[in-house]
Amino acid sequence: QVQLVESGGGSVQAGGSLRLSCAASRYTYSTHCMGWYRQAPGKEREWVATIKTRSGSTYYADSVKGRFTASRDDAKNTLYLQMSSLKPEDTAMYYCAASYGTSCRRESDFGYWGQGTQVIVSS
Repeated sequence: QVQLVESGGGSVQAGGSLRLSCAASRYTYSTHCMGWYRQAPGKEREWVATIKTRSGSTYYADSVKGRFTASRDDAKNTLYLQMSSLKPEDTAMYYCAASYGTSCRRESDFGYWGQGTQVIVSS
């Protein structure tokens, strides 16, 4: 069992930046990958970014590519999401997730989820 706790959300104006953190109760280096998802009011949860543990490779949704950066600090068992040039459409609850399996291509591959942190971007 692993617990994930997100923090760092808040309210910012468009064009601003925020850094989200996700603290894990277990070693992050033992995961296959970790990811960020978000859910806006009235919409389905959508994938934002994934970082593979062994290679360190990162993958991003087109909507955030070039603006968001995912990173990981294994010494602190923490995942980060640096968000820049924020837009009102980035407003959502942001969740981190961990996969200890062998795949991270689908949302269902992530077996562990945090409770979420709210991001509000005003125009």
